[in-house]
Amino acid sequence: SVPIAAGTAEVFITASIGIASTSARVTEATPLLSNADAAMYQAKKRGGGSVEVFGEAMRVRVLDRMNTEHSLHRALERSELRLFYQPVVDIKDSRAIGVEALLRWDHPEQGLVTPNRFIPVAEESGLIIPIGAWVLHEACHQLRRWQMKRCGGLQGAVEVNLSARQVDDPEIVATVECVLTETGLSPSDLTLEITESALMNDAASALGVLRGLKDLGVTLAIDDFGTGYSSLSYLQRFPLDILKIDKTFVDELGVAPEGSKIIAAVINLAHALGLQVIAEGVESERQLQELERLGCDFAQGYLFSRPVPAHELVDAFPERIGA
Repeated sequence: SVPIAAGTAEVFITASIGIASTSARVTEATPLLSNADAAMYQAKKRGGGSVEVFGEAMRVRVLDRMNTEHSLHRALERSELRLFYQPVVDIKDSRAIGVEALLRWDHPEQGLVTPNRFIPVAEESGLIIPIGAWVLHEACHQLRRWQMKRCGGLQGAVEVNLSARQVDDPEIVATVECVLTETGLSPSDLTLEITESALMNDAASALGVLRGLKDLGVTLAIDDFGTGYSSLSYLQRFPLDILKIDKTFVDELGVAPEGSKIIAAVINLAHALGLQVIAEGVESERQLQELERLGCDFAQGYLFSRPVPAHELVDAFPERIGA
């Protein structure tokens, strides 16, 4: 931690250290070094400048990650990935105005796997690029099928999440344009959601990507707003249409007075910037009533429907979505 003199400047260096020891299970150099390496990366993830010891819990996590990545490589070609849909409703009359497409993995041995288990692995390995392209194509194709079954089509959009890795992909604009062409879906019927953290990871680069997507005619939403460290100046510069309030804030409605104040401030800010607002994770009538009082535009959550396969969503909202 002592600074090193480099000419007239000082250089500060930190160390992230991983420690592994031999055991009955590990007696050779290669796996020992691999374990120490895994512990070192865990130290880096914790902010660096620290020490991590490789233990049984870490070994289980490492093996689980390796197995998950290996299985993910085959998930697409084996058609194990599924899309579930959750309606987005107008707060005033609970009318479904669109759906969000949510990815699930139907693992042959583990059953339905939730995204928080495999999406981080897909992000780190780069598999999120082909998986994300599949999600985009499947969601657009599903909405087009719904539209063709109804006279006049569904008056709404399908929302698809873009990960930070996809936003960094130089081919993302071309990919979206190709999918729209292949499926015949109007760009105005597609909403792309980007998390706040993904936008702020490289704001200048993200701004260029969003402008390219906006030129295609798609709708852009910032997801999980309030959970990161966004700059309001960048929020004003990004060509966004929708702001989505994270569930953690909605959970505070009716629980703490500050909950309503924070959401009211976010809604007023969004409307001042010309953005519509969707509240996520709405689970009670009390939350819905408070959101309506605060002037929120749309909502989604278990109060209306859990994420379900396409055919079940049609059964739940037959007069609004699908046949």
